[in-house]
Amino acid sequence: MSLTLKPQVPVRAKISAVGAYVPPKLLTNADLERMVATNDAWIVERTGIRERHIVEAGVATSDLATEAAKRCLAARGIDASEVEVIIVATVTPDMFFPATACLVQDKLGAKGAWGFDLSAACSGFPYALQVGTKLIESGAHKKVLVIGADVMSSVIDYSDRTTCVIFGDGAGAVLLEPCVAGEVGMVDYHHEIDGAGGVSLNMPGGGSLHPSTAETVAAKMHYVHQDGQAVYKFAVRKMSEAAETLLARNGIAGSELGCFIPHQANLRIIHSTAERLGMPMESVIVNIDRFGNTTAATIPMAMQTALDEGRLKKGDLVLLASVGAGFTVGATLLRWE
Repeated sequence: MSLTLKPQVPVRAKISAVGAYVPPKLLTNADLERMVATNDAWIVERTGIRERHIVEAGVATSDLATEAAKRCLAARGIDASEVEVIIVATVTPDMFFPATACLVQDKLGAKGAWGFDLSAACSGFPYALQVGTKLIESGAHKKVLVIGADVMSSVIDYSDRTTCVIFGDGAGAVLLEPCVAGEVGMVDYHHEIDGAGGVSLNMPGGGSLHPSTAETVAAKMHYVHQDGQAVYKFAVRKMSEAAETLLARNGIAGSELGCFIPHQANLRIIHSTAERLGMPMESVIVNIDRFGNTTAATIPMAMQTALDEGRLKKGDLVLLASVGAGFTVGATLLRWE
C-alpha cells in the first residue's frame, strides 16, 4: 500500500523573547592598569572598552546561561517545561562533557528538552540561531531556546595585555517560535569559515592534539592566543563582506535597516562595517564599552541592550553580523516581530 503525504505548509521562525545576564563583578580599565602594563586611554582608543564583567571563582558558563534563559522565558511568560530544544553556543563549556546544554537543561528544570553545544567562537550565536531556525521551519519543534554564553575569564592570561583587556563574561538567550499569520521573522543568512585562520586565534592546549599536562600548563597553552593584527584585518574585511553579500542577495540597502546588531569585538570594526553599509551609528547597537567581548554572548546581549534602550521595534529589518576564531563568519537578516 502506498503512503500519501500531505503537502507541508511552510513554517517560518521568529525570535519571540530575549534575556541576558552578566555577573555582578566589574573589571575596569583602571583595575587592569594595576595588573598589567596598559592604560585606560590605550584600551579605549584601540578597542572602545571601558569595563567588563567577570565571574567569581566557581561560577561557570552553565550558570550564566541558565540565568539568561530564565530571563528570556520570563519575558515570554512561559515555563521551562515548554522548551523543546536547548542549543548553547560556547567555547568555554563547563567541561568537555557532558555538554553545557545538559547542565542548563537540568538547572532550568526543562525536563522535556533535548539539546547540545555548538562551537563557533564569536560566531557561535548566529550559527546556533540558524540551527534553531531550521528546527522550527522543519515543523519538528515549536519552542527552541538558543543561548550564547562564555566565561572568557577562565581562558585569559591576565599578564598578557594583548588579550586580557578585550574579553568579559556574559550570556544571552533567545526563544525561537513559529511565526503567526502575517509575520516574517527569520529571512536569510550567510555563513563562511576559513580554517587557515585557526592559527591566528586559538587555545592550543587541552584537546586531543595537546592533551593537558604539566608542560602544557607551564607553557600557558590553556589560555587564548591571538595574532591581533591578523584577526583585526580579517574581521574588518569579512564582517562587511558577509553583511553586504546578504543584503545584496535580498535586494536591501543598509539604509533600509532599522537596526544593525554586530558582534562586539572592537569599536573600530563596528564603525568600519557601519560606514561601509551606509548605516548611521544611531541605528547600530553598541555596548562593548560596558561589557567587552563576551564571545558567543555579544549579539543576544546587544539585542537586550537594544530593547532596553527602545531601539529595536516591531517591524524593523535587523542585521546581525559576526567574525570569530576559526575563522568563522556569520550574518543574519530578520524582521523583528
